[in-house]
Amino acid sequence: MPSNAKQKSSQLIRGFVPYKEKKGEEYMNEQQLDHFAGILNSWKKELMEEVDRTVHHMQDEAANFPDPADRASQEEEFSLELRARDRERKLIKKIDQTLQRIEEDDYGFCDSCGVEIGIRRLEARPTATLCIDCKTLAEIKEKQIGG
Repeated sequence: MPSNAKQKSSQLIRGFVPYKEKKGEEYMNEQQLDHFAGILNSWKKELMEEVDRTVHHMQDEAANFPDPADRASQEEEFSLELRARDRERKLIKKIDQTLQRIEEDDYGFCDSCGVEIGIRRLEARPTATLCIDCKTLAEIKEKQIGG
């Protein structure tokens, strides 16, 4: 069980302070854009550190085991790690695209209908490009087509 200090430190790295909106504040103003850019950059940094840890782990743990079962176990472990890193690579690409949208002042609005996605939804999923209504409709259509 991790110590309380280590657990709190981990929460600080992954966590963020929710944005407190001010009365009459314009949606996606400079402070909000900075808030989300900070979240995205922190998330990207965390993912990149995980990639580095995986590379070092695979280099350190790579061994040519004489026992076929041991070799198979190691190959399966490496395969799972590489699949996870591939998903994270795709997520890093999506984070980069989202950061680009922030730079272009196109962040926070639904790609489908153009309405505000919402601060809380974006804090839950900073890479979201659809409002909750359009995302729900897209998922319903996907279920109908996918069967």
